[in-house]
Amino acid sequence: MDACRILLIMGDSMLRFLAGAAAAFLLLTGAFLFWQSDAQESPALPAAPPPRIAPPSMATAPAVLEAPEATPKSREDKRFSRADKNKNGRIEGGELFAPRRKAFAKLDANGNGTLSFEEWAVKTVGKFKGADKDRSGWLTPAEYATTAPPPPKKKRCAC
Repeated sequence: MDACRILLIMGDSMLRFLAGAAAAFLLLTGAFLFWQSDAQESPALPAAPPPRIAPPSMATAPAVLEAPEATPKSREDKRFSRADKNKNGRIEGGELFAPRRKAFAKLDANGNGTLSFEEWAVKTVGKFKGADKDRSGWLTPAEYATTAPPPPKKKRCAC
């Protein structure tokens, strides 16, 4: 039993010795690699270009001011404001659907509340024939431009 204990103690101390030796070896290897590493010199950067001097005509000309571009938030605010017809801060169903109902009513020729293919086709063919001024069967760019919807009417301020 004493022999087993001696071997166990020797084995334990031997393992500690080997672990210490491995740690020292790794530490020395890291120090050697750090010592041998040299920062590689980067190639010389080109000289900075000389500063630009504005031509005399540009120096006296007033700066051109450009309007800032609308942010997505302000675009969405404008869109909301256009849909909020009574300006109460909320969009109700009637405000949102009224323009669509008017457009649908223009296409619903017989007024029955449904839109058949024939009703749609009659309006579309009529619009095409009205735009085809030379009766060639196709639209030129100028003729096609006449089919664009009119710009929205701007309300005048009653200030």
